[in-house]
Amino acid sequence: MKLTAICLGRPEVLAGKSYKTGINKTALNVPIVVDAEGLVGDAVCNRKHHGGPDQAILLEGSLTLDWWAAELGRDLPPGSFGENLIVEGLDNREVSVGDRFRFEGVVLEASSARIPCATFAAKIGDAMFVKRYAAAGRPGIYCRVLQGGMLAAGEAVRHEPYDGERVLMPEILATFGRKMPVDARARFLAAPIASRLRSLVEAA
Repeated sequence: MKLTAICLGRPEVLAGKSYKTGINKTALNVPIVVDAEGLVGDAVCNRKHHGGPDQAILLEGSLTLDWWAAELGRDLPPGSFGENLIVEGLDNREVSVGDRFRFEGVVLEASSARIPCATFAAKIGDAMFVKRYAAAGRPGIYCRVLQGGMLAAGEAVRHEPYDGERVLMPEILATFGRKMPVDARARFLAAPIASRLRSLVEAA
């Protein structure tokens, strides 16, 4: 596997919205510094729901983006889904909380699935996209940074599966905000899930 794109966002206001968002991202052609909060310089405008150490970077697999391009019937240039990183040959459905992505100088750990919102739907230009995205079961992958450093497009990346009980990205999306069976709840809480998700599961 390799890192095919690094995308950075700037604060912008989407058509029909009144607030700023960093969801519009464009690919970089230079290396970038990664710290505990993600890509240095990347805009995070709504910190109640986005960003922070447990959701520092949004990663997408190229196989998932290829599926979406076919589903939507249009090209998806890097950054189209507001993602920070694209990993060649990765299918988001196969990633679990706790999986690690080792780059040359950076180590990331999957922490949660992307939950679609109205801002995402506005970017795509489809008012029904939140439901469509949830039904597809191919959510983006939020990661925490275990080791910061320099990151450059084209470098190799190794996907290391979590060695505990796996909580896959589609399962997080499918159960988000719903009451869970006791065994599933225990499995989620035993995994290194993001703090926002942990709070929701504990309160369920």
